[in-house]
Amino acid sequence: MAFQAQPNPAEGFSFWRDALAWRGSITPRLAPRIVLFGLYASAVAFAHRFLKWPGVDDAYLGYTAGALAVLLVLRTNTGYERWWEARKLWGGIVNQSRNLAIKALAYGPDDDNWKGNVVRWAAAFCHAARQGLRAERNIVDFERVFQNVEDAKFVIEGHHLASTVASRLAVLLDQARREFNMDGFSFMEIDRERALLIDHIGGCERILKTPLPRVHSIKLRRFILFYLLSIPFAIGSPSFWVAPVATMLIAYPLLAIDQIGYELENPFSATRASHLPLNVICQTIEGDLMALLSKPGALGQARSSARGPLL
Repeated sequence: MAFQAQPNPAEGFSFWRDALAWRGSITPRLAPRIVLFGLYASAVAFAHRFLKWPGVDDAYLGYTAGALAVLLVLRTNTGYERWWEARKLWGGIVNQSRNLAIKALAYGPDDDNWKGNVVRWAAAFCHAARQGLRAERNIVDFERVFQNVEDAKFVIEGHHLASTVASRLAVLLDQARREFNMDGFSFMEIDRERALLIDHIGGCERILKTPLPRVHSIKLRRFILFYLLSIPFAIGSPSFWVAPVATMLIAYPLLAIDQIGYELENPFSATRASHLPLNVICQTIEGDLMALLSKPGALGQARSSARGPLL
């Protein structure tokens, strides 16, 4: 008998839940601007009605609407590309953090103190990366990971948090080579994961420090402003309320698309809508790596079987 998926009753309400959502949307940020354009349209409608002022031909607005649509699409696509690239980079940080810890436990020296230090410093990297991208310096995350104040202060006092953590990982790998005689292959495998972590945070900083060219934002928003200021002049209706309502209905999608591009431009900032859930990602990395330390017996068994004879 073929398996049939049971319908989820909540899926039928997903459209209405998203369409009427207030939290997480950009509508609250747009409301003052939309109301302002509505008041402006009301003043123009007053001039149309009481001053007997004829409207202008709406054909002129039709010519400019196509160019405005192209600019808005470019703005949104550029913002989404930045958001998606940042998400892929943080996916790499997740993978490299796990790989570094697993390889260190499997290939590194049989020293519990060394293993614990490597895993904890690997778990601290994500917090250092997140705080660096958000211009934060919170020692609480590092105190929880290291379980001591000295290492936490060492990271917080560093000039570049992620580089400070990566440099300590390099020192631990050098210690394994000098004091524990770790073979060169294992050293290169673990150090490669450490280097990739720096590559990923470098990609994130490139996105952060290279926003959309300001000349594009100025031209696009000036274009939107002129377009919306022209809308009430082209609406010639005997009803006073038509021009304000129509102007606000047109302003809402135009301003929303522009605002979406702005929100996606910096996917790391917690103040932007739909920013990357970096706190959740870091909690996942920390939990996964700390779990590796909580089961040393299973790792030792896996290590012994991995170094056994090949059949």
